[in-house]
Amino acid sequence: MLKLTKKADYGLIALKHLAMHGPASSSAKEIAETYGIPSPLLSKILQKLVKNGFLRSEQGTNGGYKLARESREITALDVIRTIDGPIFLTACFTEHGYCCHTDKCIVRDPLQKVHEGILRLLANITIADMSVDTTPAEGNPTKTPERLYGLPVTTPAI
Repeated sequence: MLKLTKKADYGLIALKHLAMHGPASSSAKEIAETYGIPSPLLSKILQKLVKNGFLRSEQGTNGGYKLARESREITALDVIRTIDGPIFLTACFTEHGYCCHTDKCIVRDPLQKVHEGILRLLANITIADMSVDTTPAEGNPTKTPERLYGLPVTTPAI
C-alpha cells in the first residue's frame, strides 16, 4: 500500500497551517497542540523543513516558523521527498530497479505509468492548493467538493 508516513503527513499539516495563518509566525508548540501532533516529533520535522529551505525560523518572544517561500512554490512531492526520501510504488522502481521477476514481469510497464502519474499529481499539488477552503457551502452541508486540493475532480471513463 502506498502510504505517507506520519512525518510527511505532519510536515504537510504544518506547512498548510503556516500558509493559512501567514504572514504571522507560529510556534511548533502552537501547531502541535492545534493538530494533536507530538511536539518533539514536529520540532524535528520543522527543523528539517528549515534546513531544506521550506521554512524560516525566527527567534525571540514572538518567534516561530514562517514559510520561506510562497505556498504556491512548494509542492507536496517536494515536501514528501524531503521528509521521507524517494517515493517508490514497488521495489522495481528503486535505484537498483531489479528483482527476481523482472525478466518475466508483465505489470512493470503499466505500474511504471501509475508510478509516474502519482509523482506528477504530487508535483502539481502545492501547499497553496491544499490551503484552499473546502468547507461545504453554507446551507448545503452535504454538497460534495468540486475540487480536490485545487484540482478538478474527474470521473474516469468506463
